[in-house]
Amino acid sequence: MNNPSEHPAIAMAARQLAARGIEDEAILAAFRRVPREEFVPEDLREFAYEDAPLPIGEGQTISQPYIVACMMDAAEITSGTRVLEVGAGSGYAAAVMSTIAGEVHAVERHEKLARKAAARVARLGYDNCTIITGDGMAGLPDEAPFDAILVAARIEEVPDALKRQLKVGGRLVVPVGGDDIQQLRCITRRSQDEWESHDITPVRFVPLLEGVVPEDGARASSDHRPARDMTTPELIAAYCTRLPEIEDPQFAAAFDKFADKRIVMLGECSHGTHEFYAARAAITRHLVDNHGFNIVAVEGDWPDAAAYDTFIRGGQLRPDQEKPFRRFPGWMWRNEVMPDFLRALRDINADRDGDAMVGFYGLDIYNMSSSIEAVLAYLDEHDPDAAAVARERYGCLTPWQADPATYGRVSLSEGYAKCEEGVIKQCNEMLHRSLAEGSGAFSAAMNARLVASAEKYYRVMYYGGSESWNLRDSHMADTLEYLLENRGKNAKAVVWAHNSHIGDARATDMGAVRGEHNIGQLARERWGDDVALVGFGTHGGTVSAAHDWDGTRETMRINPSRRDSYERLCHDSGIERFLLDLTDEGELSSRLREPRLERFIGVIYRPETERWSHYSDAVLPRQFDAYCWFDETRALQPLDESEPHEGVAETYPFGV
Repeated sequence: MNNPSEHPAIAMAARQLAARGIEDEAILAAFRRVPREEFVPEDLREFAYEDAPLPIGEGQTISQPYIVACMMDAAEITSGTRVLEVGAGSGYAAAVMSTIAGEVHAVERHEKLARKAAARVARLGYDNCTIITGDGMAGLPDEAPFDAILVAARIEEVPDALKRQLKVGGRLVVPVGGDDIQQLRCITRRSQDEWESHDITPVRFVPLLEGVVPEDGARASSDHRPARDMTTPELIAAYCTRLPEIEDPQFAAAFDKFADKRIVMLGECSHGTHEFYAARAAITRHLVDNHGFNIVAVEGDWPDAAAYDTFIRGGQLRPDQEKPFRRFPGWMWRNEVMPDFLRALRDINADRDGDAMVGFYGLDIYNMSSSIEAVLAYLDEHDPDAAAVARERYGCLTPWQADPATYGRVSLSEGYAKCEEGVIKQCNEMLHRSLAEGSGAFSAAMNARLVASAEKYYRVMYYGGSESWNLRDSHMADTLEYLLENRGKNAKAVVWAHNSHIGDARATDMGAVRGEHNIGQLARERWGDDVALVGFGTHGGTVSAAHDWDGTRETMRINPSRRDSYERLCHDSGIERFLLDLTDEGELSSRLREPRLERFIGVIYRPETERWSHYSDAVLPRQFDAYCWFDETRALQPLDESEPHEGVAETYPFGV
């Protein structure tokens, strides 16, 4: 059993370092002395002494303590040693080294991180440690030569500039290799033009990149040209946060900048792109596991999503319950990304009690039939007399449940006002019941709301105009508000929906020309700065879509983005994957505020009419708080139509 009076830094040095072969007492003493919790974000302090890297913002991490110790041990840092660290991050490694070395200089390309790290080490009294903003590729020639250089980022070929800033006999420790696994390599300078090296251990680091990233985004290029002399794609390349592969933990960590928000909305510019779903799954798992998010709300129907919610809470479908998400477009929520994502949420919930569990919810209004069945099933169990009244009220909808759009047509004739009146009465009664009876009644009430909204939606859609769109998005925003209220003061939500729903409509033709609002706009109006809107985009590749509504899903080739679009600016940056902060002021933000075309692909894609059917004018920095880019993407794959649906809990609700 751990000694409760033992400081976690002491335990870390013993269990993570000494037990793994770090024998240098000076290194062990340094790790015992420096308070690691001072170098991580406030909400991660409880994990400060874990045996793992931790996110510190700007897509960067504080390294695993053992790896820092390995690098120090290989560099043979002793009293009087002059050290250069490339990639200072939070300043932790520099602070640890400064308790041993005579002098530590550290370079960090992110000005925001460098400024905070410099202030931190000064406040904590490490007065032989200097942290500055700079291009790590170039090293620090004005302070060279160094006895030791430690590089906290991977590179495929070690820059000659760093090797030549070593003293003869000095050691350079650097991760060398590609995207996946690198070798921690020690390079020793034997003479003016002779070096020898040996590998230490496999590691995983973020890439070492050229240039600097200033806080205001004015310029970030290694050639130091003024921002006004750079093209917009060059500014995007300089200012964006480059992202690793989605599977890399650092991909999701780049989104920690939104961890303090109450609502994070994650978009997509198509309903059929694998990368958008995989990215949102990774980001959501990270936010749920590390930052207290407990609501996942999607552009899907409430009764279908309730089946997924049952699964992640450890339950199973009722034998008579309709299998979820069977109507067109089935691939949106029955695809190859969802099973692993839901199982990950189920695993997280396994260690939580009921009130702390993450839930999966649908915001949309289409599945009227299943919602009616859910309301009646609840009332049959809890109040048979009320169930009889509900059946009478819903009676006028019964002939149209399989095809609600048909109800929309016939309701234009006289005699259907009583149907509207009945479903609204039922909705109001269920909402009042939910306040008194708890979670089961709450879900039934949400289904009753869906029926009421859907009844109105299918009537007004035949009049055209903006009313049906506005009704649908108002319903989604109201449902999100009900969810937040139901989960209490600590509720935090991740929302998955199309860019056209989560990007502020006032910044596009939707609001400016057609009078439409959306859930992103409504969320900003209701919750203000507690909301982050993140759009997703791509240049080319393939997509799952149909040519017509209720048509056959196809894998279609996406046309390359238009030259007058935001997508082409991102493509011309030459960066494969990135996250772009759109809230900062500066030259880049000023240029992006000039209206341009933006592409929107739903479940329907018609490449031959793309300019008119899939592009709209937009102002990106007003539409989103950030923009996540994948230059080349691939089609989202549906689950096999012949998949089994019965079986053990581990395979429910997909059977895969």
